[in-house]
Amino acid sequence: MSDNDGKKTLGVRSGPRAGNVKQSFSHGRSKNVVVETKRKRIVVPKAGTSKTTIQTSNKEGAKNLSSGITDTEMERRLKALQAAKAREADEVAQREANAKEREQEREQKRLEQENKQRELKKAEELANEKAAEVEAAKKQAEDQAKRAALEAKTATKSDAPQRREFGEQKGPRPASPSSRKKDRDGDERSSGRGRGDEGRRSGKLTLSQALDGGERSHQKSMAAMKRKQERARQKALGQTQEREKIVREVQVPEAIIVSELANRMAERSAEVVKSLMKMGMMVTQNQVIDADTAELIIEEFGHKIVRVSDSDVEDAITEIEDKPEDLKPRPPVITIMGHVDHGKTSLLDSIRNAKVVAGEAGGITQHIGAYQVKTKDGTILSFLDTPGHAAFTSMRSRGAQVTDIVVLVVAADDSVMPQTIEAINHAKAAEVPMIVAINKCDKPEANPDNVRTELLQHEVIVEAMSGEVQDVEVSAITGQGLDELLEAIALQAEILELKANSKRAAHGAVIEAQLDVGRGPVATVLVQNGTLNQGDI
Repeated sequence: MSDNDGKKTLGVRSGPRAGNVKQSFSHGRSKNVVVETKRKRIVVPKAGTSKTTIQTSNKEGAKNLSSGITDTEMERRLKALQAAKAREADEVAQREANAKEREQEREQKRLEQENKQRELKKAEELANEKAAEVEAAKKQAEDQAKRAALEAKTATKSDAPQRREFGEQKGPRPASPSSRKKDRDGDERSSGRGRGDEGRRSGKLTLSQALDGGERSHQKSMAAMKRKQERARQKALGQTQEREKIVREVQVPEAIIVSELANRMAERSAEVVKSLMKMGMMVTQNQVIDADTAELIIEEFGHKIVRVSDSDVEDAITEIEDKPEDLKPRPPVITIMGHVDHGKTSLLDSIRNAKVVAGEAGGITQHIGAYQVKTKDGTILSFLDTPGHAAFTSMRSRGAQVTDIVVLVVAADDSVMPQTIEAINHAKAAEVPMIVAINKCDKPEANPDNVRTELLQHEVIVEAMSGEVQDVEVSAITGQGLDELLEAIALQAEILELKANSKRAAHGAVIEAQLDVGRGPVATVLVQNGTLNQGDI
């Protein structure tokens, strides 16, 4: 028995073949798949290539591989670079082509302009030649006319004795009726031909015309010939005589239609629209432009602008002079002014025996109220009640501008406040007299002397302080001092001698305007002069 009994021979177990992959499926099925591995071909560099190039390429390849850029990405980038270079080359070629085209256009324009100038010069030379020819022909005709006139004069002098001798020898001969009739018919025919010759203008000079001295024929003057030559020369040059520019005064309101502006300037509407488009305004002849734009257009066309507005009508109304016999006394306009909550409206209510304060929001006057009060002696007084709040400064200013007398209301239990100072300034600016009404004198804490003293700081010196401004202590609740206040107002109005003319158009001022839901725009107007009738504009 040998040592190898019962032992197998050593060898390599035959496993799965190289390049085969066993693929298993469900239900115990399997399948061998052949896997082929393709290796990249290595290109061996030529012997002449330097080692530095190989090393550099190896380094770049290693760098590209280390940076994570694949060959596909590298090819895409190269294609993008090539496309960019091609696009840049196309743009350069396009720019060069455009430059060449522009150069050709400039050259063509230059040639056209040179040709036009050459033609214009040629036409001018031709016109000068024609004018010279006409002048020479005219001079030649004048010389021939003078020569013919001289010859005719010499011939007349030589023939005169022969005619007289011939007449003496022959003598007159009696004519028969038939011959007289023939002579009369011949004279009529000759006279008719003469009239036709005189009426027809001819360029030929006859012997009879030269003998008559041009009395029967109409000859053109030298000025007419010069004008004709000038027109012919301008026509040959292709020029037209420019008419003289007429400068007009164009009246422009606050807004005007383009066609109306062109009509007032006596210009074409298309030219005006073209000028507006040059200024950057795309308008038509039916659109409206403002006065500033119209002024620019008028100055561009060489005219003068005269601005007018709707308020110019007021200037025409105020220019009417009233005759002294038409002037009659009118009621004074009294404006009640002062600080808020000093009792202005309450004082006016006491005078009118009404209650306006109850109808105002929060008991503060919101509007300018206009009222007329008839005193016990029959005097009519027109009152304007202005708001005293700080938000109604413009209303107080309007009230002071249209008033004749200002009644400054100051509370006796308070002092001079900011709106009181403002009312004093309005009265001084309007240059109207002032009457100080110290209200709320019925209160226990009332101190009228304190009010008079504080008014001195604002240059308002009352009569109690030896000044000229009237002051009255009143109370709107008890009615104290109301009669004295009305008397002071009537006295001041009598000093002013206020008069108005009722036989003219109304002239006044709009005190306040508001938009009523049912009636539309409603305005409170104070008629200062004239009479306002229904239907007046």
